[in-house]
Formats: sequence, structure tokens, C-alpha cells
Amino acid sequence: MQSTITPVNESLAIWHEMIRSGDLSRLPGLLHPDAQFRSPMAYKPYRSAQAVALILTTVARVFEEFHYHREFISPSGLDVVLEFSARVGDKGLKGIDMIQFDADGRITDFEVMIRPFNALQALGNAMAERLGAILPAFKGSSG
Repeated sequence: MQSTITPVNESLAIWHEMIRSGDLSRLPGLLHPDAQFRSPMAYKPYRSAQAVALILTTVARVFEEFHYHREFISPSGLDVVLEFSARVGDKGLKGIDMIQFDADGRITDFEVMIRPFNALQALGNAMAERLGAILPAFKGSSG
């Protein structure tokens, strides 16, 4: 179904181009100031555009051979699910990005689910090495 919400379509096109190019410098412009990231490793979300940008920029460097395979858009056009595969070290993984946008095309919520568990653990370890001391400050008080 073709969405009629042009700002979301534009933001999604920018997202895909950033992922293809490996340059996420335009990411802050796609994020709502109160955006949150829901990690497959943590119960409580990380809150703020700064946290979401930091996490997504870092994970883009951790993932190898990252590819999106399928895209699903809700009837409202504000919710998108992107199926992907990647590798972390010698562990292959499959996952989905569940992204919520506002009517202006800004990302308000970015949730990730990953399988299998051993690949998720490898990702968690790689992210902890890079951001372990920084991320706790961005944890929300509810979630």
C-alpha cells in the first residue's frame, strides 16, 4: 500500500540512503527531540534524540554485511517494520526494526528485535564495549 504521508516516505528514503552509504550524518534531522530507542538487550527505553542517534550510529559500525530484505508499512503510514540480516563477528543474525514516525516524518520510537540469542549476545557485548559507560544516563524511568 502506498502511503499518502509524504514526510514519512521522504524520511524513510533518507534512512535507506544513509544505511546504503554508511553515512548517518543526516540522522539527527530525522529524529524527534523526544525520540526513544527500545533495545533488544534492555527493558527500559533509551530516551532522547541524542541517545537514539548515538546508538544507531554505533550499531551501524558494529554490524557487518547489513541488508534490509522486506518493508511493511501500516495503513496509517506512520509505522514501519524493516526486516534485516547482518553479522556481528562470526555470528549471523536476523532482525526487525519497528519504527514509529510522527506526521512530520520524524522518528519518535525505534524498536529492534534480533535472533538468535547468541548473535544478540555478541551484539550486546560489542555495544557494551563501545557505549557501556555512556548509555545508562539515557535510560527512561518508565517503559
